[in-house]
Amino acid sequence: QVQLVESGGGLVQDGGSLRLSCAASGRSLSGFIVAWFRQAPGKEREFVAGISWSYGRTYYTDSGKGRFTISRDGAKSTVYLQMSSLKPEDTGVYSCAARYGDDVSYAPSPYNYWGQGTQVTVSS
Repeated sequence: QVQLVESGGGLVQDGGSLRLSCAASGRSLSGFIVAWFRQAPGKEREFVAGISWSYGRTYYTDSGKGRFTISRDGAKSTVYLQMSSLKPEDTGVYSCAARYGDDVSYAPSPYNYWGQGTQVTVSS
């Protein structure tokens, strides 16, 4: 079992930055893909960024490419999402998720483990 706990959300102005953290416990993340998803009110959950824990490969969708950076800290078993140039449309609940395997999934259903989510609100 993997437990995931997010932190770092909050209220930020248009153009601001935030760093989200996803702390993992329970077992090693070796062989896992860890991803960040977000869900805005009335919208489906969408993939934002992912990282291969063992190899460090990173994955982004167009919505975050160039503005968001995903990284990991093995010593802390933590995945980070550095977000800059935030826009009001980035508002939503951001959740981290993990699944075992080398292939990233951009859909949420293959991910077995989820955190509780952290709210990000970008004001205009």
